[in-house]
Amino acid sequence: MATLLVEESIYNLIPQVPHKLAKAPRYISKLNPYVKRTIQQSKSQWKTMGPAKVHVPSPKDFLQKHSKEPKLPKRKKDQAGKKTVKLSVPHRTDHPVMGIQSQKNFINTNAADVIIGVAKKPVPVCVDRYQGDKFLLETSGLVPRYLKKKDYGVTPEYVIRRNEEAKRAQEAYDAYVKKTLREKAMKRLSDEEREGLLDGLKKNWEQVHQAFQSLSVEIDTLPKKLNKERLELQMKQLEHDINTIEKHKVIYIANK
Repeated sequence: MATLLVEESIYNLIPQVPHKLAKAPRYISKLNPYVKRTIQQSKSQWKTMGPAKVHVPSPKDFLQKHSKEPKLPKRKKDQAGKKTVKLSVPHRTDHPVMGIQSQKNFINTNAADVIIGVAKKPVPVCVDRYQGDKFLLETSGLVPRYLKKKDYGVTPEYVIRRNEEAKRAQEAYDAYVKKTLREKAMKRLSDEEREGLLDGLKKNWEQVHQAFQSLSVEIDTLPKKLNKERLELQMKQLEHDINTIEKHKVIYIANK
């Protein structure tokens, strides 16, 4: 218990200045400017929502009522401030021009104009009701207007062009079909080849038959049984092929 107590001393009465630990300087990477420059170069301005820098309006320039409506220019006023109205009747001080006479004979002139002039053709109309309602005949659809056109009955250029394209496509398709059929055409087997094929099949059958006859009488093991079944299957297939070739005199071979 005595070891836990602090020994009394006069030096313990002197106030001691708290000792502050010196803080280590903060770590700053040497590559910090290089990293900032790389990020700035690889950053696109329009990858964020909107442009990188936007002009921010001033709080004083807020949107006011009717500020976006078109405004008419101010009305100009005359110097006196009153608008002069033009009179539609002559003034009482105005005097008409007197003494002017014309030597033109209006009666003869009008008669000559009527005689020389071309008579005006009436507009063709159609009346379809007894009340007298009429409408223009040209736009009514009753007159064959399109029959009188210069290009009536002439095949349009786009139709001719389309028909030519369809004809060329059909010719190319026919040529492709002919070429394909020519390449895949079946070849007829000649009589010599047929006889040679038939003789080869018979010789194979004789070899298989001889091997089959050489089997042991007692089939008591699995390999012997499998061998017998294989020989029987080969003989059956060869007999089927021989019968097919002998039955058909004309044989075609398809090209793959």
